[in-house]
Amino acid sequence: MDERRTEKVSKYLSRHLRHQPERIGLVLDPQGWVAVEDLLSAMARHGMPLTRAELEHVVAVNDKRRFALDGDRIRASQGHTVDVDLGLPPAAPPAYLYHGTIAAALDAIRAEGLRPMGRHHVHLSPDRETATRVGARRGRPVVLAVDAGAMHRDGHVFHVSANGVWLTDAVPARYLRFKE
Repeated sequence: MDERRTEKVSKYLSRHLRHQPERIGLVLDPQGWVAVEDLLSAMARHGMPLTRAELEHVVAVNDKRRFALDGDRIRASQGHTVDVDLGLPPAAPPAYLYHGTIAAALDAIRAEGLRPMGRHHVHLSPDRETATRVGARRGRPVVLAVDAGAMHRDGHVFHVSANGVWLTDAVPARYLRFKE
């Protein structure tokens, strides 16, 4: 499978496992899982035929590990806008986590902190490099440090997804460190 098709399938999976499963007739279970057979059948019916081996390849080579395969079922690791409960246990975060954004968003972030927007959680990275890549998807990146240790001590709950993305409901502005 060439790199271009791998990326196209990855984006297709993200759209339908995170945001619009109904668009191709999928029904996710409460934890976001769907049978691989159902996914492959739905993809074929909607003009995107894929074999199990190709699906396994896309899951294995995705640098962000966006998808999880568990036997005969698959789900997105995080980032859903549809109602799912990933069943992730609370986890103690490292002292600092990071969030990649762009300069145009900073005024709103200073005023309101980080909000999940259309997703279930705010996504945080374990290191500056990852946050830089995340922010760069929308323009010139700005990386904010999040005092996750203080948030945790103050009762905020964190979870870590299977692919290492840290999740929390929101980050109040007082826990953010802006480079001036």
